[in-house]
Amino acid sequence: MIAGNGRFPLLALETARREGHEISVVAIENEASPELQPLASTFHWVNIGQLGKIIDILKREGVTEVMMTGQVKHVSLFSGLTPDWRLLKLLTSLKEKNTAALIAGVQRVLEQEGIALVDSTRLLKPLLAPEGVLTKRKPSKEEEEDIRYGRRIASILATADIGQSVAISEKACVAAEAMEGTDAMLRRAASLTNGRPLRLVKASSGRGHLLFDVPVAGLTTVKTMVETGTTALAVDAGRTLLLDKDAMIARANQAGIAIAGYEPLESTK
Repeated sequence: MIAGNGRFPLLALETARREGHEISVVAIENEASPELQPLASTFHWVNIGQLGKIIDILKREGVTEVMMTGQVKHVSLFSGLTPDWRLLKLLTSLKEKNTAALIAGVQRVLEQEGIALVDSTRLLKPLLAPEGVLTKRKPSKEEEEDIRYGRRIASILATADIGQSVAISEKACVAAEAMEGTDAMLRRAASLTNGRPLRLVKASSGRGHLLFDVPVAGLTTVKTMVETGTTALAVDAGRTLLLDKDAMIARANQAGIAIAGYEPLESTK
């Protein structure tokens, strides 16, 4: 497992332990949680730019399959990267430097070394959002209108690998996520709307796999929604992880927030 930030890696590792799997963890410095270490069969810290070291560790551990869990802040990939020669060679070969292109390049390098990148949600399938309303309250007519508009915009952004989320108010796109992440995007949107309610729409890319960059929402998302006056959350069913799902839904119900899963607009390729 290559582990980034958030609850995703911890939940996946806990599930692996319950199912009797032994997992070697390569943890990204300044991203992954130290809580992962006691749960791993072997554990290694690496800098985000040390692709060669990651490959050496995986081969030394006899790893033939690896999953990417958690996120790495996009700004770290953009401005905080000090690449070793393996990563530098990869970067110079890329036509684009967005997240999808970079990780797809890493996937190719791993495959050349006999290491397959596998579905990052393999251990957490029950946490993928189902289709339909997930909370006690369903979206109102006004929220549904905002969601319908927002899903179209978010789908375009996600497919273009710009971001996965948009904040909508009164059928206008107030803010779109880029490198700053969903929470920061919502706070920026709230500063622009003078108290008008927001709706959060998250979309998955048009890729036909869940190897990396899977949309994630959780308790922190709901807390930020409460803070910013965001009244509804729409996600792509079957392609969005809802971390700490029961607690997340319970907090949303307490706050009167509506959450619903929708069939992805973009057909996967």
